Amino acid sequence: MAQRTFKVAVIGMGFGSEFIPIYKAHPLATIHAACRRHEAELHKACDEFGIEKRYTEYEDVLADPAVDYVHINTPIEDHAWMSIEALKAGKHVMSTVPMARTIEECEQICQLVADTGLKYMMAETVVYSREFLFVKELYESGELGKIQYLAASHPQDMDGWPEYWQRMVPMHYATHVVSPCLGLVNGYADYVSCFGSGTVRDEIRRTAGYGASVQTCHIKVADSDLTAHIWRFLFDTA
Repeated sequence: MAQRTFKVAVIGMGFGSEFIPIYKAHPLATIHAACRRHEAELHKACDEFGIEKRYTEYEDVLADPAVDYVHINTPIEDHAWMSIEALKAGKHVMSTVPMARTIEECEQICQLVADTGLKYMMAETVVYSREFLFVKELYESGELGKIQYLAASHPQDMDGWPEYWQRMVPMHYATHVVSPCLGLVNGYADYVSCFGSGTVRDEIRRTAGYGASVQTCHIKVADSDLTAHIWRFLFDTA
């Protein structure tokens, strides 16, 4: 019996276009449509990849009954509401990171998944990287021995990058380091203790609403003797 193929609508064709070759090579996925606000750029990308169905409005994607799931690759402030609206419309969701920017948004997504039975995936790419999978294989084979402590950092110097980075709170975008630490040991966070260090310049503090140049947290891994140490920064550390 042949396996069912799933029709995806790729939302955002900047970073989203990186996934097109992967979908084209996957036997169970079909690119049904693409969506981008900028019409000229939408047509340019779709012409390059041979995608016929094109949308500039997200609402029109959700109204398309042929779409099984959406793959969201939009700016961070759009991730949560787009995921919520897709689940309400009966679509499965894969969203690039982060999942959301508030606890309430995360809870709403989780509740919709529980209520509808639909699938949601926060598409953290690091846990599918060759480097991570290599280390995980070493750990699971026993070659690394017992892990005593986990630590990871995601340092960035975002001066000169697009303005939205000045509105980003570093720990709102920590999945690239939190996920591999927990994923390596198949763990869940029991609780988290967070600290800030140093000071960002006034411009960043006014725009983003945080004061510490370096944000750190300790994660207690549930049902384990392990703790993970994570740290992030975006400005005023170079």
